[in-house]
Amino acid sequence: MKVLSLKQPWAELILQGKKRIETRKWNTKFRGEFLIHASKTLDKDKIKELNWENELETGKIVGSAFLSSVIVYDSEERFKQDYNKHMSKNFKNPTYGFVLESVQRIHSYPLKGKLGFFEV
Repeated sequence: MKVLSLKQPWAELILQGKKRIETRKWNTKFRGEFLIHASKTLDKDKIKELNWENELETGKIVGSAFLSSVIVYDSEERFKQDYNKHMSKNFKNPTYGFVLESVQRIHSYPLKGKLGFFEV
């Protein structure tokens, strides 16, 4: 099964249903179910921005999701229109938005992450 690593708090925001689009600088032809891996690296700026006080799981598989489609953001205006879905301020032309559905939290288990989609 495919896995995608995300920094915290991004993985947790997806699990809570607050983030429905994962943005990347690279595109993928992959569509389907994958596992969400919370990497050991934290996005400290986003945690501070959110005033996050919850302890976040890291270095573990924490959930699953279904990648249904990819949005190509080729303008900053279009990117900003979907801010409430991706919560990112980092636009680079182009930016790709992975549309996530059927997100589920699962019993976490340790796993070393990798870049891009990887197989377990």
